[in-house]
Amino acid sequence: MANLGFDNEKYLQMQSERIKERIAAFGGKLYLEFGGKLFDDYHASRVLPGFKPDSKINMLVQLKEQAEIVIVINASDIEKNKMRSDLGITYDLDVLRLIDAFRGYGLYVGSVCLTRFAGQPSAIAYQKKLESLGLKVYRHYSIPGYPSNIPLIVSDEGYGKNEYIETSRSLVVITAPGPGSGKMATCLSQLYHEYKRGIKAGYAKYETFPIWNIPLKHPVNLAYEAATADLNDVNMIDPFHLEAYGETTINYNRDVEVFPVLRAMFEKIMGECPYKSPTDMGVNMAGYGIVDDEAVRAAAKQEIVRRYYNTMCLKRQGMADDDQILKLELLMNQAGVTPADRPVISAATTKAELTGEPAAAIQLPDGRIITGKTSELLGASSAMLLNVLKVLAGIEDEIQLISPSIIEPIQELKVNHLRNKNPRLHTDEVLIALSICAATDEKAKRALEQLKKLKGSEVHSSVILSHVDMSVFRKLEVNLTCEPVYQNQKLFHQ
Repeated sequence: MANLGFDNEKYLQMQSERIKERIAAFGGKLYLEFGGKLFDDYHASRVLPGFKPDSKINMLVQLKEQAEIVIVINASDIEKNKMRSDLGITYDLDVLRLIDAFRGYGLYVGSVCLTRFAGQPSAIAYQKKLESLGLKVYRHYSIPGYPSNIPLIVSDEGYGKNEYIETSRSLVVITAPGPGSGKMATCLSQLYHEYKRGIKAGYAKYETFPIWNIPLKHPVNLAYEAATADLNDVNMIDPFHLEAYGETTINYNRDVEVFPVLRAMFEKIMGECPYKSPTDMGVNMAGYGIVDDEAVRAAAKQEIVRRYYNTMCLKRQGMADDDQILKLELLMNQAGVTPADRPVISAATTKAELTGEPAAAIQLPDGRIITGKTSELLGASSAMLLNVLKVLAGIEDEIQLISPSIIEPIQELKVNHLRNKNPRLHTDEVLIALSICAATDEKAKRALEQLKKLKGSEVHSSVILSHVDMSVFRKLEVNLTCEPVYQNQKLFHQ
């Protein structure tokens, strides 16, 4: 069983207090750039055992009387239908999902800002759609020479051309569907407009990773580099903080590189820069929530291996390159970890070699490993799922939880009516069939009740799984990796 290494309650309390302090430091109004995921932050929960995936949003809920949300989206991302790979939806749809999610927590969403707006037809149509839904929409524009042409940027021809976002709360959270949306530029544009109006306001940044007050090569910070291999982020010691305070802190290359420019912008907007370093700008308190360093080190090392395999699969699918693989191999080397440190991998690949067919394996939080093989009725992942539920429920291996008489009509439906060439049941179909059996069969009911015990388990497949199977494991909060190969030699894979 994995040890808890993170005190979530302590973190929530310290984090909300730090943000309140920063609001007060700027005279009562703060623009807070929110990096990373506000919801479902499973990366953080994997590398910091004890961190809850909804910690950030719950922290905001503690401040909901003071907080207002502004969601920014790059108009170019709307135009090119940019996707969130983890959710399989476009950025413009994700804005709607985020609004619904915020409102579900009782948080106030004030408006949406279209950044880098240049008259894109799809962005204009999107604005009309949002306004028809009762949302306020603002436009911000590209500025020639951004971010180096500071005299132009901080002028009426730069930030001054952007529409001023009307806000009413002391804490304005600027968030977005993904990176490159223009969160920081939106914050700085708002500061320009506020100071033109004689209103005092400030800026701060909230990102969980890298954690500034743990070592540079700590596995948790290395895992952040692994997670952002596609962005080529590099953790580094903050030289500005070291010079100003004689203290070693960790930041990442983009913030360090842009800080001199930001400092000059602050000086032009506010008269002086309130910060001496990029680290000063942050309000992240995650490092203080670590209560078992060995536990988070072990968890982070596992995450680096998972990221390596996920990126290998992306490369097989044409969505990653060799440079990303090389970087991840370097990070594994720095963390002192190899694929052999993920036991579920050898269990799945050995089973595949023995059967000559795709196989899958699951390692439970208590360390037990259960495998599954491909059969005429079930795919390997589905077989593995049934096998592990039987083990957890104390049901004999030879017991059939789902009768072939139930599976076969489903296969006939798939092949003869829905034109699916693969008759084997996917994991979602198996779980539906099992739930039907559970209505009349006590053993099936007992097995189904074990699903919640799979949370935090490790799964490996000897082939790349379908999106359906990946989605099921994600919903079960199971950590999945796959070998970077397909089950067949076809060119098109769904």
